[in-house]
Amino acid sequence: MVQIPHALSVILRETSELAHAYLVGGCVRDALFKLPQKDFDIEVFHCTYEQLEKALQRWGRTDFVGKSFGVIKLKTSENAVYDFCLPRRDSKVNKGHKGFQVAFEPMISLKDAASRRDFTINALMFDPRKNDLLDFFGGLKDLENRVLRHTSQAFAEDPLRVLRGMQFAARYQLEPAPETVVAAASIKETQTELPVERIWAEWSKWSAQSVSPSRGLKFLRDTEWIGFYPEISNIIGVPQDPEWHPEGDVFTHTGFCCDALAKLPEWIEADLETRSVLMLATLLHDTGKSETTQQVRRGEETRIISPGHEMRGVDMSEKFLARIGCPLALRERILPLVANHMAHLVDPTDRAMRRLAKRLEPENIANLCTLITADSMGRPPKPAVTPPIVFALRSGLERLQLHEGAPKPILLGRHLLEKSFEPGKQMGELLEKAYEAQLEGEFFNLTEALRWLEENADQGPKP
Repeated sequence: MVQIPHALSVILRETSELAHAYLVGGCVRDALFKLPQKDFDIEVFHCTYEQLEKALQRWGRTDFVGKSFGVIKLKTSENAVYDFCLPRRDSKVNKGHKGFQVAFEPMISLKDAASRRDFTINALMFDPRKNDLLDFFGGLKDLENRVLRHTSQAFAEDPLRVLRGMQFAARYQLEPAPETVVAAASIKETQTELPVERIWAEWSKWSAQSVSPSRGLKFLRDTEWIGFYPEISNIIGVPQDPEWHPEGDVFTHTGFCCDALAKLPEWIEADLETRSVLMLATLLHDTGKSETTQQVRRGEETRIISPGHEMRGVDMSEKFLARIGCPLALRERILPLVANHMAHLVDPTDRAMRRLAKRLEPENIANLCTLITADSMGRPPKPAVTPPIVFALRSGLERLQLHEGAPKPILLGRHLLEKSFEPGKQMGELLEKAYEAQLEGEFFNLTEALRWLEENADQGPKP
């Protein structure tokens, strides 16, 4: 059952205005899934906004960022944050996420209040006084059966709920109810009402918190919302050579790869931003195959190949990431991984490793190894094992100390100035040439670099 923090229990017990307060939403759902409870939302009945505001100020600092929606954030002296809200009715009066008319109704019934929530597993309420679960729409049964079902007809009023369904299906391994698939498909035209920041909020949860990411992708496919992401929808049905990809088409492979990634320790133990980077790179790594796949005759056999799909996929990935509102800092990390995911075909010599590290910036070889592993494991019934090239890449990573990325330039501008070289364009070109030589392995320390300079500088020192 729901484990209420001691500080919150005290607030609920000793505040008369909270006599009709109930825990709602994610904290109840996650407790029943036996997952850590992070965010505590409390819905307060039989109380006005002014009364609630005054009552909460006894316990800490209040923030009214959600005042128009009846939400007050309370930050206690222990730095815990709790969201208190009033029950309300939302009426769609215009297009867009701001096109709702909100009416607070402190005396509304518990069932009516719960009916405005998106899915039955999110409509569960918990009475902290009776230690009792309130379930008006079969949410507990759906939770036990891992079913994603919309709560009421109000689902159709907010298209964001479809993207929430995508990430819920992936995070909690849920199977959508047929009627929910139909309901989501029926409002697909309203997708254009969503601002990009709200779209990214759901994709970021899918990419960083999924347990079974392919379920989210299948939800988009089944509800026809995948059409808004042509880079993904276009890989559905694209064939692959059965010798290397017995699992099926590119979309099927991509789903298996994403699921494999979500099981890798390197992904599970990473920070949320890196998890998003790796998951989105895995999602996008083969998008270029939709435009490069062809059948060719090799001897007596017909083979399916996709030459150049990795670089074609970079352009497509860039468009997809912009469409979902992915932050630029993440895009800059994702695109080099997509561009270099075929690096397992290259002999990992020291020279190749240094150049690979440079091409990957601002990403690194360690994360590329994670992507290559997920790619290799997404081909059932082939064994889900780490490919040998990953061990070779990791060995080179250790040997060459490339954990932080490409080698730092040894020969710098100050060294050239000390040798009386003139500042300017020619100096810059010389430094670039020196760094190329360093990557090639022509020198490894400053002494060798200065010797290289004497032998290769086109611009002589000042007389």
